[in-house]
Amino acid sequence: MSFFPFTRADRILKHSDFLRISRCGIKLQNRHFVVLFCPSGFKRTRLGVTVSKKVGNSVERNRIKRIFREYFRLNRHKITGFCDINIIARKEAAGLTSDKALLSLQKIFNKISVGHD
Repeated sequence: MSFFPFTRADRILKHSDFLRISRCGIKLQNRHFVVLFCPSGFKRTRLGVTVSKKVGNSVERNRIKRIFREYFRLNRHKITGFCDINIIARKEAAGLTSDKALLSLQKIFNKISVGHD
């Protein structure tokens, strides 16, 4: 497994970018997560993370965000082309073990890889 750092340039930070993804993005979901993605105007695939207070306390929310970022860092090479991805945690994501969260994310990322070609 090669090392790809997760830099600031790999993150979606602007509110306008999140709004653009929610308006024009393709939506995939499962019991734990909702993923919106659309073509990026940048020369890279970027990740946005949304975890509301409904999911849990700050410790739980930050743990989920770390899982999202680490999964993206290790698997972004599987996505062809460049797109912006926003992962939204549902209430059901609280209390998920890391393994179950990664498996759930893997299923969605596989659909992104197929749907984005």
